[in-house]
Formats: sequence, C-alpha cells, structure tokens
Amino acid sequence: MSSRIGVDIGGTFTDLVYYDDETGEVVVGKVQTTPSSPERGCIAAVEEVVPAAVLGRASYFLHGTTVGLNALLERRGAKIALLCTDGFRDVLEIGSGSRDTYDLFWKPPPPLVPRDLRLTVRQRMAWDGSVVAPLVEDDVRAACATLRSAAVDGVAVVYLHAYANPEHELRTEALLRECGFTGAISLSHRISGEYRDFERASTTTIDAFVRHRMSGYIRHIDAALRGLGFPGTCLMTRSGSGSMTFHEALDRPFETINSGPVAGAEGAAEFARRFGLERLITADVGGTSFDTCLVMGGRPQLLHRGTVAGLPVQTSWVDVRSIGAGGGSLARVDAGGLLVVGPQSAGAEPGPACYSRGGTQATVTDAAFHLGMLGDGALASGLYLDARRAADALAPLARSLDYTLDQAARGIVVIVGSSMANTIRELTIEQGVDPREFTLLAFGGAGPMMGTQLARELGLRDVLVPPHAGNFSAWGLLGADLLRSRARTRVMPLDEASLGIANGMVSELLASMDDGGSGIGATLEDRTEIALDMRFDGQEHTLTVEPEHRDDCIVSSVAELGERFRDAYRRSFGLALSDRIQLVSVRVARRRALPRRTEKLSYPAARAIAPTLEAFSFARDRRCTFAARHRGALQTGVRHTGPAIVYEATTTTYVDADFSYGVDAYGNLLLRREE
Repeated sequence: MSSRIGVDIGGTFTDLVYYDDETGEVVVGKVQTTPSSPERGCIAAVEEVVPAAVLGRASYFLHGTTVGLNALLERRGAKIALLCTDGFRDVLEIGSGSRDTYDLFWKPPPPLVPRDLRLTVRQRMAWDGSVVAPLVEDDVRAACATLRSAAVDGVAVVYLHAYANPEHELRTEALLRECGFTGAISLSHRISGEYRDFERASTTTIDAFVRHRMSGYIRHIDAALRGLGFPGTCLMTRSGSGSMTFHEALDRPFETINSGPVAGAEGAAEFARRFGLERLITADVGGTSFDTCLVMGGRPQLLHRGTVAGLPVQTSWVDVRSIGAGGGSLARVDAGGLLVVGPQSAGAEPGPACYSRGGTQATVTDAAFHLGMLGDGALASGLYLDARRAADALAPLARSLDYTLDQAARGIVVIVGSSMANTIRELTIEQGVDPREFTLLAFGGAGPMMGTQLARELGLRDVLVPPHAGNFSAWGLLGADLLRSRARTRVMPLDEASLGIANGMVSELLASMDDGGSGIGATLEDRTEIALDMRFDGQEHTLTVEPEHRDDCIVSSVAELGERFRDAYRRSFGLALSDRIQLVSVRVARRRALPRRTEKLSYPAARAIAPTLEAFSFARDRRCTFAARHRGALQTGVRHTGPAIVYEATTTTYVDADFSYGVDAYGNLLLRREE
C-alpha cells in the first residue's frame, strides 16, 4: 500500500486529491457537493476520480467535513437531555454572564437542551474530588424514566467538579444502562478534563447533540469505502489541528466540528514549514464561505477554547475565522438603498445564475465573470459559465442603484473583498499584529481570483498561489499528523511538590490515550507535547506555557517555568506582576507524523485559449486587455507584468495591472505588487 486520498467537502464543491507515495504523482478532482447527503457526495467523488487499482492499495483516507458544524448552525442534531448536579439546571442559559455590550439587539443563543429535559440529580463533589454529598441513585432512575418517555437520542451527564472525581458520572452511566436507556451517553469528564462549569456543560451537550449525526455519517463513509475495496486507515481532521482516526471521531465527535475549515490551515502550515515561510495569512475562498487564519513559525494559531454558533467548546481549536463570503454569496439592495453581499449563499443548489441551474439572483461569481475575472468561464468538473445569465442577474441591481452593469459588478467584488479584509484585520491589527509583515496564501476555488484585491486592501506585497490551489484544503489533509490530546485541571501553587503532581498527571493523561484504533502501528514515531496553563494568584484567566520535557517528563525548574510565564505575560499585557504563580491545567498531546511527501508537479494537457481577453482592472478602474496564460506553460523564474488571467484545472488566478507574476522553483505562482 503506497498512496493516500484526501477529500474535503465544501458548501458548493467537494475536492479530492490522491497522492502516490512511490511515484510522487498527484491527481486532483472536483465534483459538486450534494448538500442533502454529503456522505454520498464524498463517495461519489472517490468513485469518479480514484481508479479502483489506486483505491485498492491506498494506505490512508483523510477527510475534512462541516457536517457537525452545519448540524449545530442549523440545529438539526439529536434530541438530547441533560443530567446535572442539583441547583445547576440553568447553567446553559446563565452562561458566563457576558454579552456584546455594543449590540443593542443582542440575544443569547438558545440552549441545545430545552428546560424540561434538563434534569437534576442530588450529588456533589468538591473541587479537589472529595465527596460532599453522595449520589442519590433514585434521582437517576427517575430521570431515566423521563428520558425514555421523551424518546431522546442521547444524554449529556455534567456533574460539578467531575473532572476531579468522575465516580458519580460513571455510576450514573451504569444506572442508566441498568434502567434500559439505549441512547448515547456523553460524560463530561470524558469530554473535558477541565474546570469551568458552563464551558464543560456546553461542550458535553454539543458532543451529545452532534454524536447521532456524525456517527451515521462516519459509519456510512467507512462502510462504503470498504465496499469499494479500500484497505487502509481512515482519518478525519481535528478542530485543534492534526487528524484523528474514524474510531476516535466516533468516540469524540465534538472534536470534528471545525474539521472542514481546519483542513486548509493544516495545508498552509505544512506549506510554510516546507518552504521556510515564517508568517502566512491564509485566504481560503470557496463557493459559500471565506476562511482565514494566521500561520506563524510553521503552525496555525491555536486556542484552547473555541466558539461555534455562540456556544463555547472546551477543546483545542485552530483560530480559523469564517464569514459567509464566497463565490455563491448573494448580492442585494437593502432597505436603505445600499448594496449588500452575503452572508446568504446560492450554494450548490441552485448555485450562481451563470451556472444555468436555476439561480436568478446575482452572486459574487456572476459579478466576477461579468468583469472577466474568471476568463472564458470554463471551470472545473466540466462547468461552463453563461455570460448572458450573469448579466440578467446583475441587471435588477444595476437598475435599483442607477448603475451600469460594470459598476454593479465592481461594487459586489469590492464589498466582498472589504468583508474578507476586515476579517483578516480581526486576526492581525486588532491583535497587535501588522499584516504587512505577512505573505497572503490564496487558495480555494475563488481565493486566487480575490488575492490581488485582498493584498491591496491590506497593504501586502506578495500573494502566493500554491500548486493545486483549487483543491488545496484536500491537499492539506494528506499531511495532517495523527494527533491525540487531553487536558486536566488541578489548581495548585507553582512549587516543587506541584511539579511532581503535574508529572504524575502527564503520565496518567498519556496512559489514557490509546492508539485511537489507528492501525498505523509502530512504523511512525510518536512525539509528546506538554503545556501548562498558568496564572497569577487571584486572577481568573490563564496563559499557556510550554515547559522543557524529556522522556515524557517535565524537566524545567520552578524558576524557569516562572520566568517563562512572566515573559508570556509581558508579551500579552506589557508588564508582569510580582504575585505568586499558580498551575491550573496540564495539557498533553501525542503527535504521529505521516510520511513526508515528494510530489511531482504536473498539469494536465492545456485546452486551447485566446491569448488575450478584455477584463476589468481595479487598479485602472476600467476595462483593458489582459494576457491569458496556462499556469503549466509559465517558465520557472521568469516574471511577467500584469494584467493577466492564469488558468489551471481547479481555479483561475486574476492578476491586476499593478502586480507582476511568475512561477518559482517550487511551482508556486507568486504575485507581487509593484509600486
């Protein structure tokens, strides 16, 4: 077995890449997403693109999906209940007590569990794991009767301080089974070993909510692949970077919620490490959304708590920001007479008007095609855009605004580009980071089309369009390390005794992480990663510090850890305190890297194109003549002046008049803004 297959499901297209480890051959494919049943679309993509002989000797199938995320956004998960400590029935609605003070119409997101299915149980653990009040087993039995009569699909069990002592949660699980409950059970101490009652309750209910949908989805794909003769290991991207086996994804489905957007971040991180790029901003533009993150030092920026649909998720989380701004984003004139783009999307069904599949409302793709940014309109998967339908969709907007068609189309592209740039500013300028020090990595079906617009908006000099840019997220899946991570809270002072306890916790956490059913065996080396959450005594929030460690044991001294924490505090807040320091949580990860790839860069036979075309230049604010070129025909190391349209199989790159372009020695298309 010597090949691997990556499939990334987007809102409009499903992207596939397969790579042969022996020959270095890379084959890409793009098919339309099937929103009603993405698992069937995934398998259809495999059947259409991957030859049976290749599938039959593949080692890995790697997958990125937004199925769990969409279930949360659309509230189409399982019917679930919550068992909680008596007195904590409303923790999901009380939350953390925070709100957006600048939003006069702010409303908290509705809880995933209605109040009549939030059931209390008399029991109590202290913060140190000691039993304050024993579990009243009759409360659990009564709750089980309610669960069965309500026909719930699953239940989340969240008891106070269960991370310190899970005895009552484990006994509750046993009692529910004894009483005949057959649904899924999510125990908070298995989902999260950290403190903070609201965040732990939110994460556990999210796990219970998406478990039913994700279980069916994962099992369908696994069974279908086996039926097609796939003999290898199935992996799925984690929200916190890296990948996990399907076996572990079934056990911890909440870790897959941000799987789809993270695939592109993983690819960007590997790209940065391979070519020694210290600072990258990603611009992943698909048919439905725009996703962006920062890659610094070869790794995407990582948080230890995410937020989805307004709900906190207590797990590692790649800081990918997403907005509803893609090729299918719909344009309209609002009640105030202003042009608005997104977040609503035409998606895959019916798609933009120029797709000729029933769409009539103008989208970003219609505007871009009308302006010539997509060249002759021959897209991936045999799709040919219709110029007349694009113009017909733009016409009502132009009349409402008293614009020409070009002005309306230009306005749509400028507005969506500004929305994307503002999202990048949230990650950079608002965090004290200068975006001008970064290179923009543009990918996705429409990322290379928007690259020069974003660079101009943000003051960036260079835009890189990687090989296989239209399928880059799927390409990124192929190198995602197998990663397992756990965390546990125990608040204690930073001293020698606490370091000994922390090392004991490291050992326990590592022992709790089995192979994840990977089937990969011992041919690949594991690497341990350890981090400590620390804070000054009396404070609430923490900073994460990475200690020196050897042989799965922390070897940094108390003084060294204290200085590392103070340095991190100074970088974040500009000063450091003299107060005592506390250890709060221990974090452990086990990383197993997949074999390195050495791809052969090749492009399919080029179709005939006209050498020039008329298109709109934003730099010149008028239509002018653009050169038309195939990416595969560009000579390595030779620079050309814009404007130009550069074609390749799965995307089209728009080079405005104020940029030069050329292919470097690694096959990357570099666009550079010229003064």
